[in-house]
Amino acid sequence: MVAAVCIHNATVFNGYTMMRDCAVLVRQNKIVDVFNEERLAHKNFRADTFFIDAKGAYLAPGFIDTHIHGFAGYGTEDCQPESILEMSAALLKYGTTSFIPTLYSAPRQQMLAAIKAVVKAMGHEKGARILGIHLEGPFISPQRLGAQTADSLSPVDLNLMEELWNASEGHIINMTVAPELKNMRELALYCLSKGIVLQAGHTNATYEQMIEGMQARIMHVTHLFNAMSRMHHRDPGAVGAVFIHPELSCEVIADGIHINPEIIKFLLTCKSLDKVVLVTDALKPTKQKKKPLIANGEEVYLDQCFYRKSDGAIAGSALSMVDSVRNIVSYGFHLEQAVHMAATNPARIMKQDHLGVIAPGYDADLVLLDTKLNVLYTIIQGKVFHQGRVVNF
Repeated sequence: MVAAVCIHNATVFNGYTMMRDCAVLVRQNKIVDVFNEERLAHKNFRADTFFIDAKGAYLAPGFIDTHIHGFAGYGTEDCQPESILEMSAALLKYGTTSFIPTLYSAPRQQMLAAIKAVVKAMGHEKGARILGIHLEGPFISPQRLGAQTADSLSPVDLNLMEELWNASEGHIINMTVAPELKNMRELALYCLSKGIVLQAGHTNATYEQMIEGMQARIMHVTHLFNAMSRMHHRDPGAVGAVFIHPELSCEVIADGIHINPEIIKFLLTCKSLDKVVLVTDALKPTKQKKKPLIANGEEVYLDQCFYRKSDGAIAGSALSMVDSVRNIVSYGFHLEQAVHMAATNPARIMKQDHLGVIAPGYDADLVLLDTKLNVLYTIIQGKVFHQGRVVNF
């Protein structure tokens, strides 16, 4: 039985810099060493070590999707642990090694059912690891619904929040809220006491209300520009707050539709790289071949991203994380920057300190990409997958 894997002759993007002609040694579920190729012949390897010759391919930390509703015909709205596990398996082919299933706003019982489904799936993954739960609501603005529905929202209710938290068994990692809602400060303080990362999104907040949210440590922003108050010279709004305040971080959907690529370039002239996170906001029919395409109970159609058939509103993206990385590189960014946004930054912002970097002591969650950024191998906790199937050495 193979107890260690050495990926050598690789171009390593470790989360900080690029290193050519490198090797990474993985033992069980951890990275134990990173070294120059020239040292390979001088190291003593155990007999049960398997070698993968990367032939110059790119080795990066596994991608982390912190905002994803569904994939390959399965979604969080199914309220079934089997659907979450099928998402996990399907994501393997696309370089995603961990994800945070994202729940739409919904009536109380439906949200509880969806939360319990994710919790039940955790620990039984077939592929990408489930880090926890992202609640996109229900405490969001009826003026900025996006693809959500008004009857699914709730005014701020601490009793409901505690019920959601208890149902999650402590697994809510991040939560999208509208900072302007009444009693939001009390909700924020409760969430902070539980370690939940708060994100401003689906918000009609004024600039002043965004500042008040920041005072309550709402420091991350959900799908920048989408479903939020616009920047105006008299009221910078939610968008303006992101550009004005360097301490705010934000999600970016890089499909060329949710945000024009030139705006993403402009954003990165205003904000430091470590404050921008690539997310997919992928919907249930992403990469699904059979029709009809249904997301959150409504039929959608695909034209680069998903649109609601009923009114033509943008419903979400059809991206995988490797699609996002390819797109960002096509916009003129370096792959090193894309890896920061797809792996290193989400790990840090979501307090997953064991992920997002290729260095000794970190989890062995990796992705090997060819020079055209196609996924060759996905490695999750030291287990090697090729084309979605485990490699038995």
